[in-house]
Amino acid sequence: MVPFLQILAELLRRGIEIRLIHAKEPGPAFRQDFDRFPGLWSGIERVLCPRVHFKCIIADGVRAYFGSANLTGAGMGAKGGTRRNFENGVLTNDPALVEPLAEQFDAVWLGAHCAKCGRRQYCTDCPVG
Repeated sequence: MVPFLQILAELLRRGIEIRLIHAKEPGPAFRQDFDRFPGLWSGIERVLCPRVHFKCIIADGVRAYFGSANLTGAGMGAKGGTRRNFENGVLTNDPALVEPLAEQFDAVWLGAHCAKCGRRQYCTDCPVG
């Protein structure tokens, strides 16, 4: 199995842009793994949004995965056959599914919901003053 963070690091080395929205700073185990791949912190554009609970990956605006899995070992099935979560998800290239996912991601990324979110005190990256 290839670690997910290794895949991201390889994509960055190839010049692929990666944007990540997450609800809170990752825990110590994730940060330790993250540090094994130089360039991730400076290469990935990140935004914190405490309201985000969606999990999706959008590639080139034409393919998307969305589902229940968190980016954890258990969520991604990397803990072993008896220590993984029961998850589900969809991989699609159907524009009727990909476009609304991309629109949702972009709206959160750009702060479209920040003015009315009510969690500003927890959100250091909110573009709305």
